Amino acid sequence: MNFSKDELIFVPLGGAGEIGMNVNLYHYKSDWLMIDLGISFSDETTPGVDIILPDIRFAEEQKVNLRGIILTHAHEDHFGAIPYLWDKLQVPIYGTAFTLALLRRKLAEAKLPEKIPLHEIKYNVDYNFGAFTVEFVALSHSIPDPAALIIKTDIGQILHTGDWKLDETPMLGGKTDVARLKQIGDEGVIALIGDSTNAMVAGRTPSEAVAREGLTDVIANAQQTVAITCFASNVARIDSIVAAAKANNRHVCVVGRALHRAISAARDTGYLTDLPDFVSEADAGLMPRENLVIICTGSQGEGRAALAKIANGMHENIKLNSGDTVIYSSRQIPGNENAIAKVQNQLLRQKINIVTDEDAPVHVSGHPARDELIDLYNLVRPKIAIPVHGTARHLEAHAKLAVSCQVFQTLIPENGDVIKFSSSNANKVDSIQVSQFTHESGNVVDLQSDMLRSRRQMLWNGSVSVSILLDQMGGLMQAPTVSQDGVCIIEEESDYLADISMLVDTQMEKANTKILIDDSAIETMIIGKVKSATKSRFRIRPKVHMHVIRIAG
Repeated sequence: MNFSKDELIFVPLGGAGEIGMNVNLYHYKSDWLMIDLGISFSDETTPGVDIILPDIRFAEEQKVNLRGIILTHAHEDHFGAIPYLWDKLQVPIYGTAFTLALLRRKLAEAKLPEKIPLHEIKYNVDYNFGAFTVEFVALSHSIPDPAALIIKTDIGQILHTGDWKLDETPMLGGKTDVARLKQIGDEGVIALIGDSTNAMVAGRTPSEAVAREGLTDVIANAQQTVAITCFASNVARIDSIVAAAKANNRHVCVVGRALHRAISAARDTGYLTDLPDFVSEADAGLMPRENLVIICTGSQGEGRAALAKIANGMHENIKLNSGDTVIYSSRQIPGNENAIAKVQNQLLRQKINIVTDEDAPVHVSGHPARDELIDLYNLVRPKIAIPVHGTARHLEAHAKLAVSCQVFQTLIPENGDVIKFSSSNANKVDSIQVSQFTHESGNVVDLQSDMLRSRRQMLWNGSVSVSILLDQMGGLMQAPTVSQDGVCIIEEESDYLADISMLVDTQMEKANTKILIDDSAIETMIIGKVKSATKSRFRIRPKVHMHVIRIAG
């Protein structure tokens, strides 16, 4: 690597140029810190994959000097990879009370509760991690106990914001600690490394109080059962939904394991202490339909989540009828549009009403819009701005806004960039190649592995299987056997399979002795010819399975 052990370095391994999968490394005087370790979710380009994991191979190489993983908050895109990747690092984890409470429940489900050392962090207290000193600063977000991090070194301070907003009426948890942020600015900040999610959104993000009022109004106007889907970890929204239901004299049923997990963690850490008793799933069908609100998982169209099962009539206990209402109290994560539309179409076919934030103020973001970003820059006054947590468009918009706030330097990173700080500027000095991984049958697997490449190829191009029976010299002992799946329509199958069988027969007749005695050479030859012929005919290149069987004699 092109830096020395005494230099202050920032390396984003995920979340730079993308939404989700946030993981960042800091280095100083040979010590390393990891900030967050999140996941993102798959889409139609990754068949059979549920979650995407970051590439932490570089962090593994540094783990002897890795002082810990510090979590800014308990959203999946910031801590969801820990059950899958902690074994590769085996370092302590630090976070606020709610963050660790929710993490403990996730680890228990993964059968890892006793192995991982978890340490609770308090706000406005200095904690030492080798050459680093880190202070947590209270923020407002859609989840309890989020924190910005002041990363203190001999060279200077860096503010790593995590996810945040300025909410004067947060409904759950405290406000962003504006006074401490101003103090940090007075002390001097080298760089602000910050949330870019809403950098293209003008004005200010509305308060959670707006969503609570909007939900109350929509429920008031609904004649029958109301089902509301939101992110399971959005504890503030859960609280708002319960309050809106109570204001309309409705009972609440919670459906989805992740929701119960978040509610349990919140109660254990002093939140949601005044919730009424929930109606069980088994009893929900006994309630008068005009007196029931259902909170359910599945806002992103996840096939295994509660709402998808309810929509397709497969949920064991919960049924929706014509005239019921489903409220989407969440945003659409880019890439999930088709999955969400599929569930919504199923609901609409059943004459179920759908309400989104385009119809009524039933959702507010947990991230800062442009005016809030301007406020933050005016408070902190960093020399350098490094936008993260967003696609290229988000990062570019954030960088331009920082320039308008008189920030001396902006630097837009990509995952794997190695960025070196001095007391007054930052420069990219190197780059690490990073990939993406997933969790498959207990293993962490590269998305570019042969297995997943084959899966994608079969999804988009179908597959062909060719079997040939040969004597010891490579002579065909019977006609080649060919089958296909997903390559052509049934009306064309007979002709296509006959043509491929003839093609294989012809190629075997033409092949020289060197090829005929080498099974591997035969496979390479036939696979190439079958792909080429199929591409000419159907404009696709299928996955070809080749089976060579020789008869001894």
